[in-house]
Amino acid sequence: HKKVLKIMREKSLLCKIKRAFVKTTDSNHKLATYPNIARDILLTGINQLWVSDITYIRLPQEFVYLAVILDAYSRKVVGWHLSKRIDSNLCLRALDAALSFRNISKGLVHHSDQGIQYATCNYVNKLKENGIKISMSRKGNPYDNAKAESFFKTLKREEVYLFEYETFAEAKLRIGSFIEDVYNQKRLHSSLGYVPPNEFEGQIVAMVS
Repeated sequence: HKKVLKIMREKSLLCKIKRAFVKTTDSNHKLATYPNIARDILLTGINQLWVSDITYIRLPQEFVYLAVILDAYSRKVVGWHLSKRIDSNLCLRALDAALSFRNISKGLVHHSDQGIQYATCNYVNKLKENGIKISMSRKGNPYDNAKAESFFKTLKREEVYLFEYETFAEAKLRIGSFIEDVYNQKRLHSSLGYVPPNEFEGQIVAMVS
């Protein structure tokens, strides 16, 4: 599909669609925020830094919202959730998925923007209950969370923009398949030595054992 997309782009056969912008970050709140400690971390393995973010996906009659958590070292999506509502539960469900999937150790840092979804008591308490340190980007500086932004660009370019989802169920099925079966399992990353995240993590386990 990438080759076909490249040829169509070169031949100017792609329709350029004006896409509506939906704000997903509301940092104008009075809840506590935290300093950015993620930028000072020298990554040497998995489960040292998780990065999280939210994006929107347009359906024919509505917008739906995707929250993801990536391991910053392996670029693997370790937790995600798609919802019709952009609230704290959206992010909590993604966090719960990550916690059920990964065996975390002391010192793990969770990084996000200062959005209200990540600053709510429920979300902050869940992180603290699991011994996870909290880090947040500076206001108006999306580069602090560049790895999550990079994932969203990949997801939309290689999946979302190529299909017209008719229903929420279809969107959830296809996006889940892309994350688990394509991105984590097959997509090559130059930063990982041109192997996919699952294989990269497998190499780490093999080296340790």
